[in-house]
Amino acid sequence: MEARSREGWGTSLGFILAAIGSAVGLGNMWRFPYAVSTRGGAAFVILYVIMVLVVGVPVMMSEFAVGRRTRLSPISALEKAGGRGWSVLGYIFVLTGCLILAYYAVIAGWTMRYMLEALISGFAGDPGEYYDQSTTGISAVLYHMVFMTLTISIVIGGIKAGIERASLILMPVLFVLIVGLAAWAFLLEGSGAGYAFYLRPELGDFLSASTFSAAASQAFFSLSLGMGAMLTYSSYLSRDENLPSSAIKISLSDFGVAFFAGLVVFPVMFALGLSSQILTGEVGEGRALGALFVSLPRAFVEMGAAGRIVGLTFFIALFVGALTSAISLLEVVTSSLIDTWKMERIRAALGAGLVIMVIGIPSAYNHSILGLFDAVAGELLLVVGAFFLVLFVGWRMEDPVAELSEGFSSPRLLRGWLGLVRLVLPIVLIFVIYDRAKNVVQMVWSMITGG
Repeated sequence: MEARSREGWGTSLGFILAAIGSAVGLGNMWRFPYAVSTRGGAAFVILYVIMVLVVGVPVMMSEFAVGRRTRLSPISALEKAGGRGWSVLGYIFVLTGCLILAYYAVIAGWTMRYMLEALISGFAGDPGEYYDQSTTGISAVLYHMVFMTLTISIVIGGIKAGIERASLILMPVLFVLIVGLAAWAFLLEGSGAGYAFYLRPELGDFLSASTFSAAASQAFFSLSLGMGAMLTYSSYLSRDENLPSSAIKISLSDFGVAFFAGLVVFPVMFALGLSSQILTGEVGEGRALGALFVSLPRAFVEMGAAGRIVGLTFFIALFVGALTSAISLLEVVTSSLIDTWKMERIRAALGAGLVIMVIGIPSAYNHSILGLFDAVAGELLLVVGAFFLVLFVGWRMEDPVAELSEGFSSPRLLRGWLGLVRLVLPIVLIFVIYDRAKNVVQMVWSMITGG
């Protein structure tokens, strides 16, 4: 199978920031605070850091090795490097990307709506009530469709110049905004309880299998792993790119945004009396899903006129982060259709995008369905994909160390990486798969029985 001619990244920095743009988005700003609030607080944060470094970075290096070696999208890449049977893993990647983008676009639609509301009329006086009314139903479907239409139109035209150029500007802006908001939240009266919840772990929470596996799943979701996004992006790389260094830079930057998002959300949540509603589940799963969309608008209202400006800028940056991540997800599916079925880009992007748009509509009507999509695709399938990927790279791919050695001069570290991929990560991922599968079964049973 011949690799089609591929456009390369303009600069190494452009690739790094574009990959950060793919990783940084709603996974950091929406899903991370939501996961922390429902999975044990500070213990989850610490386990998440461990999972990023011990599991996330090695898996990202594995995706990079396959992508740059083959210069193809997931289905064709795995078939080329491992034989026809391994193309099944590529299909899992594509399916996972489709399902994640389907509900991700719904939440991105919320972001678009909040951005426009801040621009036109300002934030609602009761953000909790506004969230309940605006994030389900016909209006949520329409914003979801508009967001997907925008994503499709960008992917049809090609993504290199758009993603690379936007990432060079908007990712630093997003990080500066979050740091500034975190500094402001520090001054709020009553914020100390939020820091305690976020940064002071309870020993018992470390012993929770659910917290451990949820932290691993969050690492995969936040880093865009197990869905073929990093594999696809690395297929555009030059031979002299330092892949291990790139993986560490992307992972640390991604974690930094998520961590500072928590330093904003939780102090505000506790200072403004929202913790009992969101953390104890008084108002149900929907409000936990919307921790970001409830707490930050309340903070912006408290800030007065300046809050509207800061809030508008924040949601613009968040929207762009969501858009760059969505583009990378749709590009995985689009490039797979181009490589595997030789479709023209316009047909591939339009067809895939419209199918994903339809799949996401139920999530726009019901928070429980959205949560189920997140549990199946965003927690379980990502880890399943990562499990088979490390088996492939560790035991089937021809000399993956040689691929990673290009631009990197520490053979001892790479041998340690290969041992981790072969022997340690499969055991960890099997445990996570078991726990996440159990969680999905419980969610489905609860939806069926109404319990």
